[in-house]
Amino acid sequence: MRALILALCILAIVDSAHFAKAGLSSTPRETLAPAETAIATDEATQETEEQIGLTKAKRRGVQRGLTKLGFKTKVNGKFDESTRAVIARWQEEQGYPTTGFLNAAQHRVLADAAAEASKSGHQDRRRAGSRTRHSRGIGGPIGAIGGAVHGVVGSVGGVVGGLFRR
Repeated sequence: MRALILALCILAIVDSAHFAKAGLSSTPRETLAPAETAIATDEATQETEEQIGLTKAKRRGVQRGLTKLGFKTKVNGKFDESTRAVIARWQEEQGYPTTGFLNAAQHRVLADAAAEASKSGHQDRRRAGSRTRHSRGIGGPIGAIGGAVHGVVGSVGGVVGGLFRR
């Protein structure tokens, strides 16, 4: 057993030797953020929005994204006056010129922010749902035991968690 442990330690040391040789990089990193920010803050017009090539489905995606970020709008795939007003409010909050139209960089920023909000919102809903789910069961000690088992098994997930879900 000791020989096995010693052999694994030697392998780990030999394997990590290339990291020791690497050292710090003297090559400067390129930063793309300032150029991208400059593009995002450029004024968006109907022409810049047309260049993005937003289909009806992509327009719905923009509308859903705005709603996820707290800017309520109808999701119909049409950028009518109310949607333009919501886009302008989002642009104002982000510090962009408020035109009601998007350019490619603003579209990307909006999509990324909506995806992030969706991810964190989904996790919040899962946490809230797993807490409230226990209160709907039988009361008394059986309900408490079932809720505790469901909470532990539900947080583990997988096949076993699926067996105990209601």
